[in-house]
Amino acid sequence: MVAKSKLDPQHERYRSRGALITLPQMLIQRQAAKALAYVSHARSIAGISGLHLSKIRGRGIDFEEFRPYQAGDDIRLIDWRATARTGRAVTKVFREERERPVIIAVDQCSSMFFGSQVAFKSVIAAQAAALFCWLAIDNGDRVGGLVFSDTDASLVRPKRSRRSALHLLNQIFTFNQKLNAKKEHTPDSEPQAADFKPGLAHALGQIRRITKPGSTLYVISDFATLDETALQYLNQLSRHNNVVCCMVYDALEESLPTPGVYSITDGSSKGSINTHSSKARSRYKQQFEERVATIESDLERLKIRLIKLRTNQLVVEQVREWIAKNS
Repeated sequence: MVAKSKLDPQHERYRSRGALITLPQMLIQRQAAKALAYVSHARSIAGISGLHLSKIRGRGIDFEEFRPYQAGDDIRLIDWRATARTGRAVTKVFREERERPVIIAVDQCSSMFFGSQVAFKSVIAAQAAALFCWLAIDNGDRVGGLVFSDTDASLVRPKRSRRSALHLLNQIFTFNQKLNAKKEHTPDSEPQAADFKPGLAHALGQIRRITKPGSTLYVISDFATLDETALQYLNQLSRHNNVVCCMVYDALEESLPTPGVYSITDGSSKGSINTHSSKARSRYKQQFEERVATIESDLERLKIRLIKLRTNQLVVEQVREWIAKNS
């Protein structure tokens, strides 16, 4: 049974609704982060606070001094130049680096501008990013990230300051608002930035520029553009960093609604969908389950954790439940 959280009775205030995020909704996630951090500390997850759940990858330590080699020391830390110079075995001593850079990649592409209940996927992604951002700041970590759309991306280098966090959140907010503007214009009215390529692979390629070994990387997306190149980049990043993927999906993507005829639109054209066929509903659900299973299998092979976030459920509660199940 999942443990109860310490969220106050008014936790509904943490919920974001609608097609667009607001800055106040992102700022209030700091209170949700404090409640979530309480749960994490209480369970002593891996001895690391916040959401640093996995074993530390990369060195994550800073050089401190040389000292004579002692029995039991790791022979890989012997400094052979100093040993040759002094005539006796000398080893390096490191101290643990307490600060863990946190990088947050947030998908705000057109496929994320969709939702049938409570909020759009793009809103849930922005809310989750804000939650992880405040967790990092409250934990004393440097935070940065990348926000990307179909036509552009904004890279925020990690810094340990509230101003840096606010800069990242403001970039997420700006990209989120542009999604609505794009629906009112033709695709040609939104030219791509120079040297920009749409898709998750290009975004992860940019993320590698600011991700140093020992970092924690959150990738928040619907993974609609996950391909072999993106998986290769995730594999490279996961070798020396803690990578957590957050898959955002809507209930309507999981299964068709009850039998009936429904009007649908992509913002420019209209149509209808008939869900009376039980075979069609079953096939639709099966295709979604197969897609999720493939993503889970690919990430498990790379030893990358996956959090699934539904648009009609409270983000902080879903993350808390994931922590409880994986601790």
